[in-house]
Amino acid sequence: MGLNLLNKTEVWVNKIKLNNANLTQMAESFAAVLQLRKENVLVVDVRPHSITFDILENDIPLDNIIGKEAAILNALSSIKGVNITKETYIHSDGILGMICLQEEDAELMVANIAKMGKDISENVAKRVLVFPTGFELTQKMIEDTNSPYLKEIFEKEGYTVTIGPVIEDDIDVAVYRLSDALSRGFGLIITTGGVGAEDKDKSVEALLKVDPQAATEYIAKFKKGTGRHVKDGVRIGVGEIGPSLIVTLPGPNDEVRLAGPVLCECLQGKKSKEEIAKKLAAILARKLMKTQHEFHYL
Repeated sequence: MGLNLLNKTEVWVNKIKLNNANLTQMAESFAAVLQLRKENVLVVDVRPHSITFDILENDIPLDNIIGKEAAILNALSSIKGVNITKETYIHSDGILGMICLQEEDAELMVANIAKMGKDISENVAKRVLVFPTGFELTQKMIEDTNSPYLKEIFEKEGYTVTIGPVIEDDIDVAVYRLSDALSRGFGLIITTGGVGAEDKDKSVEALLKVDPQAATEYIAKFKKGTGRHVKDGVRIGVGEIGPSLIVTLPGPNDEVRLAGPVLCECLQGKKSKEEIAKKLAAILARKLMKTQHEFHYL
């Protein structure tokens, strides 16, 4: 488990005596105990009875720092010119203060942090935010039937569902809404609409701005520039940022009703974003092919 130091990166060793000690060796020894790259630990201040180290890494694994005071002092004491006594101690603000925990306290802290992390992840995973998209909704030309349906099926599965504001057909607005939802701790963010091949369709493009490695799968492909189409096909997308998934679904209600249960099953099965995208695209593509076949037959 990694910890963000939140800009509290200095560590003081107090009541230490130095006699022509090599500061580079001290910094490298300090870095070795915390399993950091040696170039990422600097000595930034030396005083008659204290020395200050600065850590240039922002995220450090918990196991690297917790309860390491004795190991650090022991490593420093082996360097020529460094005198460590029973009165020598380490001090740090913020997360790095965990260096000073005793072994039994360290074990309890690790267990508590692990439990907190698990609880937070589970809570985030059960929070859903649904965004309808499109000018036809912002202008109240049509009713939003997708959001109530998604709210119903996910709440039956134990999720807490919030229906967000309609996202306009604007990529910058869409990126802002998605990024804001991520920062607010929603584990699943769903957009409906805006995945078509017209110039107004921005959902997949906005997703790729937020997660450039998002999995996008075609529902249908055709020649770019055909009719109103400015893209080479219709795609859905599934992105993953930390503990959160972003899923871009089509706008037609019958397609959302096909995709919704499949998405629920994928989440229960802990499928990857690539697997989810393929399964959603497959069922939507089959529906499209069936519709085209029936139309041709008629």
